[in-house]
Amino acid sequence: MISRRSLVRLLSTAPAALLAIGLRPRSAPAASARLPHPEPREGITGDDVISAEQLRSEGHPDDVIALYDGIRAMPQVADGLACYCGCELMGNRSLLTCYHPTGMARGCAICQGEARIAINRHAEGQSLEQIRRAIDARYAGAPAEGAHHHGAHR
Repeated sequence: MISRRSLVRLLSTAPAALLAIGLRPRSAPAASARLPHPEPREGITGDDVISAEQLRSEGHPDDVIALYDGIRAMPQVADGLACYCGCELMGNRSLLTCYHPTGMARGCAICQGEARIAINRHAEGQSLEQIRRAIDARYAGAPAEGAHHHGAHR
């Protein structure tokens, strides 16, 4: 297992490493950078999502632990969402895998932001497609269905 200090050091060098190999990290994708969302896998579970106990032992705050709990409770949704932080370059398949032990959601604002959107909208009863549109609207600039419901105007 990687220590928190090592993870922070690794993440701080990631942008330079990506630039060195000719890739630009994505922190704010352009409106045309909409990612294809994966289809959720049959029988997917949240069993591989890091436990609250482990996160507490690593010193993570309650709000981060709540995101992991939320993703663990809706794996079929999280597995159907692309992650806009660029973690697919590290082999992540979906937002769900960002919350696995090798994922980077512990310290990634984009992974965490997508989870907040997905968890809140799933709790409202929105479909996977509606959640995808909301995430695309936030991270790729595509219009979201029901955006006016959350304070945005068309």
